[in-house]
Amino acid sequence: MRKYIKFIISIILILLFTFMAIPFAEDKIVQPINFNHKVHLENAGLNCTDCHVNVEKNARAIIPSIEICKNCHSENPISNSPNEKDLIKYIVENKEIPWNQIYRVPDHVYFSHRRHVAIGEQNCSKCHGDMADKTTPVTHQEIPITMNNCLDCHRQQKVTNDCLACHR
Repeated sequence: MRKYIKFIISIILILLFTFMAIPFAEDKIVQPINFNHKVHLENAGLNCTDCHVNVEKNARAIIPSIEICKNCHSENPISNSPNEKDLIKYIVENKEIPWNQIYRVPDHVYFSHRRHVAIGEQNCSKCHGDMADKTTPVTHQEIPITMNNCLDCHRQQKVTNDCLACHR
């Protein structure tokens, strides 16, 4: 009986350590280009919506396509940045940058950027943190997208906490 109990405790401990490590796996995400939000937001004077287009009109935000990058960048660099040289390779080959998506909501959750940004007038930093200070690529969620964080924000903003408003 003791061997059985030790075996069960071992399995439980292994599972606990495994599930505890899952949130930290996000920190290992590597982006294909060392993108600097600060340079684009401060130096170039861009806004989030200049690259993440239609975030005010659509439910889903987009990871910028190579076409968006081409609006400012071409085959000729506008800086001496090695990061831009990496970008130009994608532009010359007319290939999409294989960005790794960081923010996801479960399939059973409906989240609308339009509803939060345009209607709710929420600043992007509310969920994504201060991107204007971000000099390295996004590799993890600045503010974890959890039910508790969403509910806390809904309480603060005095908007519905009705389950069916977000869960389908």
